Amino acid sequence: MEKTIEALNSKLDLLIAAVARLAPPSVPETDIGTADCYVWAADPGFLEPVHRVNRVDIGLIKGVDRVRDILVDNTERFASGLPANNVLLWGARGMGKSSLVKAAHASINASGKTAAPLKLIEIHREDIDTLPKLMNLLKAAPYRFILFCDDLSFDHDDTSYKSLKAALEGGVEGRPGNVIFYATSNRRHLLPRDMIDNERSTAINPSEAVEEKVSLSDRFGLWLGFHKCSQDEYLDMINGYARYHGFDGDADTLRAEALEWATTRGSRSGRVAWQFIQDLAGRLGKPLKD
Repeated sequence: MEKTIEALNSKLDLLIAAVARLAPPSVPETDIGTADCYVWAADPGFLEPVHRVNRVDIGLIKGVDRVRDILVDNTERFASGLPANNVLLWGARGMGKSSLVKAAHASINASGKTAAPLKLIEIHREDIDTLPKLMNLLKAAPYRFILFCDDLSFDHDDTSYKSLKAALEGGVEGRPGNVIFYATSNRRHLLPRDMIDNERSTAINPSEAVEEKVSLSDRFGLWLGFHKCSQDEYLDMINGYARYHGFDGDADTLRAEALEWATTRGSRSGRVAWQFIQDLAGRLGKPLKD
């Protein structure tokens, strides 16, 4: 009899363990007071704190002074509780679009002008359709949030852009007052040109089809364009990085090496300048500042 009970208990333990494995894991509790930056984990649905953010000082971002000032001003107004616009940073690759968003966020928090720290939350492109869930989580929080999506664009047959349109403006509930959306993209209209052309060619009313596609970008009140930099601007970036990281050396040699680096890459941009500085630091055997 005892052996039978022991066998049954053993089988029950195995059954309980199997059921536990099938059950969905518990969702970690989000504590939005532990950090200033988070990454949205859409599945299972919580904010993962980022205590060490990959960013540069705003003073090191060169060649985009006008758009930098506009973005900082818009962000300061939002952080202070004043009206502000969603922002689309579009244009040439490597010119500091995402770096500027992170740097502006850090600069405003460091200024101490706001009553509470401004929070930055990164949402991945593939999780855009979970924006309503994220906004519902944030709307009652005692903080103000920048939702940031880097390299936002949509491919053929991708309908998730409609979720973004409703989340930014146009939904019944609307965007919470403590949330703003910043996105970077190489495309000003976020959708491929041939996708718009296809819609025009197959639609009964071509102009209405194009309006449907372009209307997503219209949800962003600010369009900040980033364009390729000149040689002088590129060298200004190089010199700024060199001073910041304490690289002493001959200015003419630094200039010649930086220009050769850009020539081999076939372009000049903030990203190319940073890659040159990393190469230079490695050759000099010097660490880079955090």
